[in-house]
Amino acid sequence: MTGWRSGNERGEDRRNVANAEHSVRGNAATGARTGAARAVLWLVVAALAVRQMAVVLRQPPGERLTDLETWIGENGVLHVTGSLYDTDRFTGTPFAGLVLKPLTRTAEQSLGVAWTFGSLLLVAALGIIAARALPAPVSRRTALLAAPVTISLLMVSLPVRNALYLGQTSILPVLLVLVGCFVVRGERASGVLIGIAAALQPTVLLFAALLWLTGRRRAAVTGGVAFAGCTALAWAAMPHDSWTYWVHHVAGAGLGDHADSLANQSLHGALLRLGLEGPLEIVLFLVLAAAVCFLGLRRAARYAQDGQLLLAVAVTGCVSVAVSPTAWQHQLLWVLLAVVGRVGKRASDRLVWPAVVILVITLPGKMLLPNIEAVFPVRDNVLLIAALGAACAAPFLPRTSPYWQHPVPTDYAAPVATRWSRVPLLPFWRRVLSRPNLLLELLLIRVVYSAYQHVRLAATAGRATAEHHGRQIHSIEQWLHIDIEHWVNHSVVKVGWLRDFFDYYYSTFHFIVPLAILGVLYVRRPADYRWVRSSIGFATVLALVGFWLYPLAPPRLMPGLGFIDTVHGVQDFAKPDYGTLTGVTNQYAAMPSLHFGWSLWCGVVIVMLAPRIWMKALGLLHPLFTLSTIVATGNHWVLDAVGGATVVALGFGLTYALSGPRRLEEPVVGSSEGGRADGGLEPPGGGGTTSPSPAGRVTERACRRGPGPPAAGGRGRQPAPHPFGMWIVAFPASARRTGSATRTGQRDGPRAQVAQDSVTIDTTVEATTAFRARPVSRPYSRA
Repeated sequence: MTGWRSGNERGEDRRNVANAEHSVRGNAATGARTGAARAVLWLVVAALAVRQMAVVLRQPPGERLTDLETWIGENGVLHVTGSLYDTDRFTGTPFAGLVLKPLTRTAEQSLGVAWTFGSLLLVAALGIIAARALPAPVSRRTALLAAPVTISLLMVSLPVRNALYLGQTSILPVLLVLVGCFVVRGERASGVLIGIAAALQPTVLLFAALLWLTGRRRAAVTGGVAFAGCTALAWAAMPHDSWTYWVHHVAGAGLGDHADSLANQSLHGALLRLGLEGPLEIVLFLVLAAAVCFLGLRRAARYAQDGQLLLAVAVTGCVSVAVSPTAWQHQLLWVLLAVVGRVGKRASDRLVWPAVVILVITLPGKMLLPNIEAVFPVRDNVLLIAALGAACAAPFLPRTSPYWQHPVPTDYAAPVATRWSRVPLLPFWRRVLSRPNLLLELLLIRVVYSAYQHVRLAATAGRATAEHHGRQIHSIEQWLHIDIEHWVNHSVVKVGWLRDFFDYYYSTFHFIVPLAILGVLYVRRPADYRWVRSSIGFATVLALVGFWLYPLAPPRLMPGLGFIDTVHGVQDFAKPDYGTLTGVTNQYAAMPSLHFGWSLWCGVVIVMLAPRIWMKALGLLHPLFTLSTIVATGNHWVLDAVGGATVVALGFGLTYALSGPRRLEEPVVGSSEGGRADGGLEPPGGGGTTSPSPAGRVTERACRRGPGPPAAGGRGRQPAPHPFGMWIVAFPASARRTGSATRTGQRDGPRAQVAQDSVTIDTTVEATTAFRARPVSRPYSRA
């Protein structure tokens, strides 16, 4: 017995030594990857800074820094005699005018460079302070990468780009507030900085109320006194201007652009755009502003007491934006800071709020929502809606919530085995079984399609090149004896009902059928939805490459060939830019044909997934009708359809190669509520494995984990990274090693199982966390 014990202990010591060596190697590799990612991100920051400088400075002197030029230029309001507000061109406070007065002596050229460079330095400082203010606990990787990611997001945001282009000072109040809350020490210094920021932007004085509600009453009083002192100083120096701003214009409410313009993203501007005016609008605005202040400041105080001070600052800033009489685009930087909040109990939902905020703050409303009159009120006020959501509605989790660190894990499954050992090429592209968030999915589809429209419109090399390529295609088809377009076009024109059918089919079914298929798969087969969505996305991107490289005139726009445009009407070839849709879309984006490509994608998806033969046959009719339509209406050559089929095939091929086959293996669902004899984890409901569907797929209901809150420190749980970290942290390398060990164990037997065990019992916290992020699954089936 003694000999057995000593031998077992010696074996355990050897295993511990091996685990320690493996941990050191894993940490070194992870650190090297983190360092490389950090260097790349800082290069991205530098590139964005250079680009912003170039965008501003390459503009003619009279068209860049227009607001700054209006203020301190040769004919600016700070140069001329009289009131600052005689022309409504100066929208700042009298104290801001007093601060900007010394800059009027600076040379114009050097001022533009210095002002832009200084603004970029303020953005960098703002990003560094915000990254260091993330609520604890923060992983080392997130702490290292958060600063460059934050600065990059700030530089691409609409408020910063607008402030740099106009030469505005709106970055400074935000920076002063963050410095007062997170950098300086002492109640007095914090209050002074916030008071100065409020003197530049009056609604920032709401931060004094936040300080009061959180117990920092000395700082709140100091902030109010500093604001009053700065305002009194400006009043003493410029009494007439101060009277005009504070009394005549009611704190600047009537200055600048019209209050009902789209640039004013405040409650006051939204009510005016809805048609309200007069005393009714004023009373309603005051009531709504009071309600937003009450709810928002109450929430901000609660988050500050919870330890999420950066989120409390962001919520208060969003309140100040909403209740301000005028909130121009360059003043909405507070909305981006609200990205730090954590929303959702599921790990799969944690990206929804950050993604929505970043999309709203970086893209114009026309890209987020379609040009439909019913959604105009939402599209025109999308930044205000985001600010109100952050201030009053978003259910941010407190740090005391069991889901703060341990959200409900996401269910994954592995694709079935293939004959190629390197497929999938991207093993970190894990296959999620649940359906994605609907709001985020709709936004992403809309943004991608809007970007596709913009790229397609820009991808043109001129009429001469497109017609030259058209003659090339026509010659190739003649050589192949497939030039049937002219005969089909004229034959259809002679039959009225057939012409009307093809015109309607061309204009309608191109979008309806793919969207209907994606909608059905989203509801009924979410795992398949993700796979086929990726395939059509790849096909569309490849088509854009074709539009760039080979602009092609369709048959209806080829002079001298006698084609009849049945959809758009007769074309006037005498005009340099003819065509009824030339100003809307690129008429020469014909190769490849996405009309046929998307229809072929629909047919393939229906054949793959439809349960009945008649459904599969009906699905194949759509690409057949589409091919007949594009040829009969003169919108495409036959070879355009061949190009469309090619990009669709490549789209399916890329999806297969990168993420693996569509069909998935049967997973073993695990949870922290108990263990299994085979090393797996039982789900909370006590069930074991699930049965696959006949096609080898796994339904979401069969794979869903229990809804109960996770146990702290429970096995199989992964601490949720911070929302910033969720954008920058890649799939852990140790989890990839675990997956490779699983596959190796199936092929190589006991030796691979020992290697897998050594990964499983890794003694470091990082490797343990990474292993828990990997769901347990059955070995690959070789049947």
